[in-house]
Amino acid sequence: MNNAIEVKDLRKEFKSYSSRSGLRGAFRDLFTRNYKVVPAVNDISFSVRQGEMVGYIGENGAGKSTTIKMLTGILTPTTGSIVVNGMNPHKEREKFVRTIGVVFGQRSQLWWDIAVQESFRLLKKVYKVSDAHYNEHMDHVIKTLDIEPLLDKPVRKLSLGQRMRCELAAALIHNPPLLFLDEPTIGLDVLVKLKIREFLKEINEKYNTTILLTTHDLTDIEALCERVIMLDEGKIIYNGALRDLKDKWGDGKELQFQFLEKVDLDALKNLTIGMPVKWELDEKEHIYSALLEDIDELISQVIAKVVEAFKIKDIKINETSTEEIIRNIYEKGTV
Repeated sequence: MNNAIEVKDLRKEFKSYSSRSGLRGAFRDLFTRNYKVVPAVNDISFSVRQGEMVGYIGENGAGKSTTIKMLTGILTPTTGSIVVNGMNPHKEREKFVRTIGVVFGQRSQLWWDIAVQESFRLLKKVYKVSDAHYNEHMDHVIKTLDIEPLLDKPVRKLSLGQRMRCELAAALIHNPPLLFLDEPTIGLDVLVKLKIREFLKEINEKYNTTILLTTHDLTDIEALCERVIMLDEGKIIYNGALRDLKDKWGDGKELQFQFLEKVDLDALKNLTIGMPVKWELDEKEHIYSALLEDIDELISQVIAKVVEAFKIKDIKINETSTEEIIRNIYEKGTV
């Protein structure tokens, strides 16, 4: 099977300038600037197979967006090689952009003041898509994303959820074999997220579309991706199956308690002092979570102590979430 993306020893450095203090320093800055070189992406290598859906994850500043910008040809790498859809994104620009679709959750590719369908028509011309191909493909996209009622509205009149569905449709006008999604569900409500996820699954199955997805919403990753690439400070710290990550790191349990009265978190910590239990509080939902190893006897002891000390409204036992697993990995800095 062909690789849609091949990255080898990819590096991107930025100059970080600093200002000297005082009037004399400001004057010297006019002629020479002090700077240090900061690597945003630090010699990374990975590949993505045609038809694969891969989650590209990391904390803010880990280098995710910088990587996407290099893969899409917006930024030039400092060193290393990139081959996307068999091309160098920088050297074969015009031919290359016809083979990719890009959705940046924070930026729009639609024209703000004109109707959505006018934006679509302009993009159709830009990508030189024939009427027949456009009608056949976009009828399905418009119906599935439920954006037909929005086509006559100017983009500025759309809600965020409506705009993101239209952005996704716009990225697919030329039916590209590869789709880059950078935070596509940021700020969206649950129903819109579900609709977008279902749609992405469908185009992946129907057209074998390759998808590289960066997101802070790990439920997106769990719903769509079998593989994750995890970035930390510009380096890849994990590249493999999401299932393996859970098998290796998800060996704990989470006990969720809701109480009939307000309970102090320190009181719960004191209750399990000397036991390998970590307590957390979700203040908004009033849920107290005990994170502990998956040992039946330990779980029973913690439940018994809490039930004896406080009045319980509800209790749940969950597997450790992907979010918790990934937080643990970042805290420990290794996989």
